[in-house]
Amino acid sequence: MIKNIYEKHYKVLLVIPILILVLAMFQIGIQYFQTGDFLNKGVSLKGGVTVNILDSKINNDLIEKNLKINFPNSDIEIKSLSQAGEKTGLVLKIDLDVNNDKDILKFKHLIIDTAPNLTLDDIEDNIQTISPSLGNSFFKTTFKSLIMAFIFMAIIVFYYFRTIIPSLNVILAAFSDIIVTLAIVNLMGIKISTAGIAAFLMLIGYSVDTDILLATKVLKTKKGTVLDRVYAAMKTGLMMSSTTFIAVLIALYFTISLEIKQIMSILLIGLIIDLIMTWIQNAGILRIYMETKTINTETKNNDQI
Repeated sequence: MIKNIYEKHYKVLLVIPILILVLAMFQIGIQYFQTGDFLNKGVSLKGGVTVNILDSKINNDLIEKNLKINFPNSDIEIKSLSQAGEKTGLVLKIDLDVNNDKDILKFKHLIIDTAPNLTLDDIEDNIQTISPSLGNSFFKTTFKSLIMAFIFMAIIVFYYFRTIIPSLNVILAAFSDIIVTLAIVNLMGIKISTAGIAAFLMLIGYSVDTDILLATKVLKTKKGTVLDRVYAAMKTGLMMSSTTFIAVLIALYFTISLEIKQIMSILLIGLIIDLIMTWIQNAGILRIYMETKTINTETKNNDQI
């Protein structure tokens, strides 16, 4: 049933990725008009204080309640640290003014009051501060890197295929993957750090891999029908995606680093979206392109006869 729909109704199926992309762009647009940013910036991108609290018995809810009472206008983010399923502590992020010594000192004492096993020296050893200007600089630099990576990827794709529609199709699939992943990350309320931007850079590579594999099989292989080539590419592509899924899930389970967890979470979302964008959107457009190309060739031959 599913195979029959995929083979015969691929033009109708194209509505799915197109609708997903439109909704994703709509979400990002709303996010921008409501907040002034198209993503949820973490402390490393907008400035503030981050502290690792290595105390397995600390109460997340209590410390969050105390901080919200004392810093009602601050954006507070608390995530548990765990290893192999066991809590080892937490990471606390708050967008305080790092130049306000009074607030920083008050913040440290609030942590100590909530976690009596900790001392001021423990806090000092595990605290990091980022000024708003430095955070903004991080964001601009990493965002430019993301844009440049995408541009160079597009140039290489055009150089390799040297045909407009297949090249644009690969670029569209990668673009869709990133945009939809970003929209989902926004909806999940994930605060993007510099590690998150790095994840999107990695996602460009992962998404382009499968798209180029598919386009190469369909355009440059002459054996079998177009659909046969799509299935051949799918067999290899799904194996690539499966091995990456396994690696990402293992990393998510065992790591205690929030940066790595964020990278792997974004990659996991992106890889799932890539399945839709590659094997429905990219494959569907390529099949239409090859059919049109065949019809045009046959028409030209008939005209010559």
